[in-house]
Amino acid sequence: MLKFKPYCNALIFLLVLIVFGFSGCTTEPVETDLLLPVDFSNVPENLVLTSFHTDKIEIRIQAHPNLIELINKKNIHYPVDLYTDLEFDPAGDSDSIEPGSYLFPVEEKRIPMDRGIKILSIKPSYLSVQLEKKIRKTFKITVPYIGTSAKGHIALDAATEPASVELIGAASLIQSIKELKTKPIDITNVNESFKKKIPLDLENPSIISSSDPIIIVSVPVQQQRISKTIENIPIQIWNSTLKVNIEPSKINIRIKGPFETLSNKKITDQIYSFIDLKGLGPGVYARHAYINIPWDLIMTDAAPQVFTIKIE
Repeated sequence: MLKFKPYCNALIFLLVLIVFGFSGCTTEPVETDLLLPVDFSNVPENLVLTSFHTDKIEIRIQAHPNLIELINKKNIHYPVDLYTDLEFDPAGDSDSIEPGSYLFPVEEKRIPMDRGIKILSIKPSYLSVQLEKKIRKTFKITVPYIGTSAKGHIALDAATEPASVELIGAASLIQSIKELKTKPIDITNVNESFKKKIPLDLENPSIISSSDPIIIVSVPVQQQRISKTIENIPIQIWNSTLKVNIEPSKINIRIKGPFETLSNKKITDQIYSFIDLKGLGPGVYARHAYINIPWDLIMTDAAPQVFTIKIE
């Protein structure tokens, strides 16, 4: 039977502890899935990458948990250089690349993975890309309204600065635009003109404006001109001390003017009618009546037109 010195026994125990301790702490590689955005760059100048393209790939990897934790913190993309991948002749003209649909194989070597990480699978194996011809077209800008202006007021068509904008994008998208609008402007209860900055209403982010997409909009707000009938205005007699009888003795008029003016009783009470009898002696006369109205109102009708005057 072998015998060991006490210090040898302690050394053997330490070695056993190290071997079994480290082996017990060893962690097996784990598997996980990663979703990588596809980074398309160098799109040919005369073409546009449409929304019909593969924008993400899924990879399954195997690695030590610490590496998995590190890789999850990184912003990893799968790079695609469209010009290089489409142009077989690197010195060729980008105009030789035609619009259409293309498939690119997903290459594992392009995926930037740290050493110690094993890629098990890639989905999909091909990237789908659709390129369209890029066009430019100039549109006049219109401004839609929502809400209703204050009573008696109306918002006229807005003016914009600039008045028109050039849009750039895929031919199918640009040609589908019938009218270029800004975001709607709320005119609820407005009673005066105003200006506002507002963006274009471009639903598709791939369409860009050649100028600032923020538009200065001037909204002209005016009072509505309305008509109003004022009845039974007494006919006044001017410049006569004799006994006078007028038939009929009252007049009805119809006037037109700004809403606020015609809605103001203090102003409408200033309206009066009179007949000037200066120089007339006893007798029977036919005369027209004069109507006094404020300067910003217009009389459109009056009845009756002629009055019978009897002077005694």
